[in-house]
Amino acid sequence: MSVQYETIPYVCQDGFYCNLIHVTNSMSAYKGPVLLVHGAGVRANIFNPPTQKNIIEMLLEEGYDVWLENWRASIDLLPNEWNLDQAAIYDHPAAVQKVLEETGASELKAIVHCQGSTSFMISAILGLIPEVKVIVSNAVSLHPVVPTYSVLKLHFFVPIVKLLFRYLNPQWGIYAPDLKTQLLRALVELTHKEDDTLVGKFVSFTYGAGYPALWKLKNLDEQTKNWIQHEFAEVPLTFFDHIRKGVDRGALAPAHDGKEKRKTYLDRPSRLQARVALFCGEDNLCFLPRSQRKTYDYLQKIQANRHKLYILKGYSHLDMFLGKNAHRDVFPLMIKELNHEDPWLSPKESSGTGTGTPL
Repeated sequence: MSVQYETIPYVCQDGFYCNLIHVTNSMSAYKGPVLLVHGAGVRANIFNPPTQKNIIEMLLEEGYDVWLENWRASIDLLPNEWNLDQAAIYDHPAAVQKVLEETGASELKAIVHCQGSTSFMISAILGLIPEVKVIVSNAVSLHPVVPTYSVLKLHFFVPIVKLLFRYLNPQWGIYAPDLKTQLLRALVELTHKEDDTLVGKFVSFTYGAGYPALWKLKNLDEQTKNWIQHEFAEVPLTFFDHIRKGVDRGALAPAHDGKEKRKTYLDRPSRLQARVALFCGEDNLCFLPRSQRKTYDYLQKIQANRHKLYILKGYSHLDMFLGKNAHRDVFPLMIKELNHEDPWLSPKESSGTGTGTPL
């Protein structure tokens, strides 16, 4: 089956340039657009691993019109010291509007991962993306909960690293351009003995608390493990400052409090309109499963019996998309949630065309 990729630029609401990748094949996209949003320090291509069947291929087969968003955290764009607020307020609303403009659709659905998920969920609870009717969120959304070691890294390691670096780049595992990056690479080699590539070890050094931190090695085939080396690059330390605030306060908070002095984004009434399906690997050592459990409890309080939570055994963080068996274990559940009729909408209002059963 021939798959085609078209890159479509869009301008964020603060003038930053991002792009969308429209993925098509010969099949009819009769279920409408779905937007995939990547995490920090990667790019839209992270959803396109060389596995037996990835999420893009399964969505195309299911009849969805597939769009990938390269927001300002993407390594395909110019490095910039972004935070989650910028993505939530400027990037995602503009991306949603661009997809609707290009497709002529009035609404869409989304699959969002990690910091693409946190920032997208901020957009949703602020009411900035009312056209998004279903959000499938992986790993973390409104309540970042991390292992104790990660808390220590955020509070003590990041301030030290900021004295020398503005960005961390796992590509230094392939080529470290100067003495300070070479010394950091030596530290990675000293502290990470897992059977991973040096870039993979650098990823685990940068994110989370595991060995490795973002995947279980047994879930990756050798081709994908090597492919990952080219899918991580610069991540700004400004991001870690922002996520630390959410970890400390128990829920996502504005990067800069300003005049309102809000403790978190959950301190005002939610304007969420989408139904949310929360996913997390049971063995996630980047954001603990408690992250998604806390968000599920919050969603239950504001909209009872509308949303769904999946904690999947045998999976970690990014292997939910990169795993060699994810096409059997993970993607059918995500697609079921995309297809699911929303019990909060009347038949006339609902646009669902899938075979999911009501919650």
